[in-house]
Amino acid sequence: MPETILKIKTFGASSLRKKTRPVEKITEYHRDVLSKMARLMYESAGIGLAASQVGINQAMVVVDMGTGLYKLVNPRLIKKEGQQINVEGCLSVPDICIKVKRAKRVKVCAEDENGCPLTIDAEDLLACVLQHEIDHLNGKLIIDYASLLERARIGRRLTALKKKSKNEELPEPKTESCQLQL
Repeated sequence: MPETILKIKTFGASSLRKKTRPVEKITEYHRDVLSKMARLMYESAGIGLAASQVGINQAMVVVDMGTGLYKLVNPRLIKKEGQQINVEGCLSVPDICIKVKRAKRVKVCAEDENGCPLTIDAEDLLACVLQHEIDHLNGKLIIDYASLLERARIGRRLTALKKKSKNEELPEPKTESCQLQL
């Protein structure tokens, strides 16, 4: 099997705006990609990463908020309740933080890396992270939640990210910090 090298794609990369395809049959390739995604997420100090963020057009995510790693294949939201607002960041949109309103509680169905079905009842931060990563699988980014005022505030940074993305360079870190780096 050829070595799979993963790199986080940044705003401007076309893979971030595509709806991912479902995984038909989980293979050793998928397990390898999920493990490499988890490693990259940890190295990048993130708590979630979707396959589309590394240029893979398949419905897979990894999530770890410090309580254990989830490797999810074909995750889908089947129930949402309540609401919460968090300031979110994103590994694919570095140095930009957006207030995002999401459900406070969710139920997610998926398969684990071995193809076994699982259901996650999540609330608060875990619910937020799961919704964020599933958004990625549908081609949606945190900037899509930005108000007109926020869009004006981040416009130049988005333009710069888009240019750097075309050159496949990561931007230099800024001092702005977010509550959540997903």
